[in-house]
Amino acid sequence: MQKKLFIPGPVDVTEDVLEKMATPMIGHRSKEASELQRNISDKIRKVFYTEEEILLSTSSGSGLMEGAIRSCTAKKAAVFSVGAFGNRWYEMAKFNNVPADLFEVEWGTPITPELVDKTLSTGKYDLITLTHNETSTGIMNPVEEIAEVMKKYPEIVYCLDTVSSMGGTKIEVDKLGVDICITSSQKALSLPPGLAMCSMSKKAVERAKTVPFRGLYFDLLSLYDYIQKKDYQYPSTPSLSHMFALDYQLDKMLAEGLDNRYKRHIEMAEYVRGWARENFEIFTKEGYLSNTLTVMKNTKGISVSNLNKELGNRGYAISNGYGNLKEKTFRIAHMAERTMDELKELIRTIEEILAQ
Repeated sequence: MQKKLFIPGPVDVTEDVLEKMATPMIGHRSKEASELQRNISDKIRKVFYTEEEILLSTSSGSGLMEGAIRSCTAKKAAVFSVGAFGNRWYEMAKFNNVPADLFEVEWGTPITPELVDKTLSTGKYDLITLTHNETSTGIMNPVEEIAEVMKKYPEIVYCLDTVSSMGGTKIEVDKLGVDICITSSQKALSLPPGLAMCSMSKKAVERAKTVPFRGLYFDLLSLYDYIQKKDYQYPSTPSLSHMFALDYQLDKMLAEGLDNRYKRHIEMAEYVRGWARENFEIFTKEGYLSNTLTVMKNTKGISVSNLNKELGNRGYAISNGYGNLKEKTFRIAHMAERTMDELKELIRTIEEILAQ
């Protein structure tokens, strides 16, 4: 049985987008490939609200996260973490021998502007990383407030992980002063996993020029320079199948209207939050709730595994808690092409199962 996925990625992909994955191959060094990749970059700039260059990567978002911290840390990175994926950025630094300090807050609470300011005022750091939307805890960090702090530190390269939020909530990259903004295909952009993309500011480019050991495949400066010189060609063979689908999906998103898309996500989020408050308890601190998924405390002591097994029998899937939050929390995603009607159907089904 094909399940409707209400998990924080991969998401369900519509049939017409999947069909675009089967587009016959073209040469990846052809003019057609350059045109495809340039068109994608132009459309993504609209979604990112940026004038900066866009880089595409045949990888998960983690590839570009690793590339960012390795390519652009000359002195030391400050890694701000609100959960599992913030911690992953610290692990990437550590295993790439990049000097970094981890600033982790209690899961379910946000990074505050005050913490960022206090950390950067030490003068120890020339790069920061932040998770915009943390799927392990349901936190959406206050990036607008943090942007005000970052204005005090114009020399610091600001890297933002928007893997689980870009395309599902408004993120104005240039207005926020983000130098490297990273996302990937399998969440709110509504594609299969396997493609990542990021914006890269001129400041980040200049910084990368001062870093001698940037790796090879995920060297962001190499990607940036290559597409300038080779007319939107890439050093390694890209996943053209993903790109055919992304080009088409971006057209669909822009036709829906970005503001309409964000409104749909917020309406779904508010519906799930209302149900969670009435029946369980939201795990995440109020005021910092994700627009693409909701994490709730298992206050009734139900077996989340059994609930999900029964949901599977009826054609649905949600997510258990992440890591040490397993069975203590559970997660319902409301992103990508999901609709309010589908969400209401899921909640009705959960209520039926719990009433048994």
